[in-house]
Amino acid sequence: MRVLIVDDEPAARARLRRLLAAEADVAELLEAPDAPSALALVQALAAPPDLALLDIEMPGGSGVQLAGALRRAGVRAVVFSTAHAEHALQAFELAALDYLLKPYTAERLAAALVRVRELLARPLAPVGEWWLDGERLRLADVQWISAADNYIELHLPPRSLLERTTLADALARPGWGARFLRVHRSHAVNPAHVRRLQRLPSGEAVLTLACGEALRVSRGYRAALDAFAP
Repeated sequence: MRVLIVDDEPAARARLRRLLAAEADVAELLEAPDAPSALALVQALAAPPDLALLDIEMPGGSGVQLAGALRRAGVRAVVFSTAHAEHALQAFELAALDYLLKPYTAERLAAALVRVRELLARPLAPVGEWWLDGERLRLADVQWISAADNYIELHLPPRSLLERTTLADALARPGWGARFLRVHRSHAVNPAHVRRLQRLPSGEAVLTLACGEALRVSRGYRAALDAFAP
């Protein structure tokens, strides 16, 4: 396991180094004192770390903001390590695996690493597929994706599945942006399932999918209509 520690306090980084050095499967430890340095470090690597342990309140940017960027860069697991309990809900909305409230114990860190290992043990889905709730989905079967508060809803009629992430972050995943076309701030469509396009005088449009669902194309996304036959 390759681990990135991001914390502006040298003592906090040193303590995490000592604790993680005792873990037999931690092969490499990387460090950064702030969000910009961490992102630059990850972007310069040939492969992203497996786990990022992030403080939240740091100079140069929040660890919460950094978490989204690191996940888009390929970091599979994020755990927050912070003295600020009020950020816990936002952390879990970002699909963080755990939230360590300082001062935590070695046992508490070990419990978080158990969850990390469980995640990393799951095989990565091939391009064009995605693991969700233990099931491997074919993205080609997803007719559209909609935003649902702090989740997205993947629609594979007659069923749908929820995942805790944002629509923007989902579309930033490798292969997703090429598969799904955002036509509204609240939803993106798989063009392969579009059966009818109706342009409206307002400059908006309505797309009818193979399942019969009608999705509105807002004026801000009119350029997306170029992907469909007139």
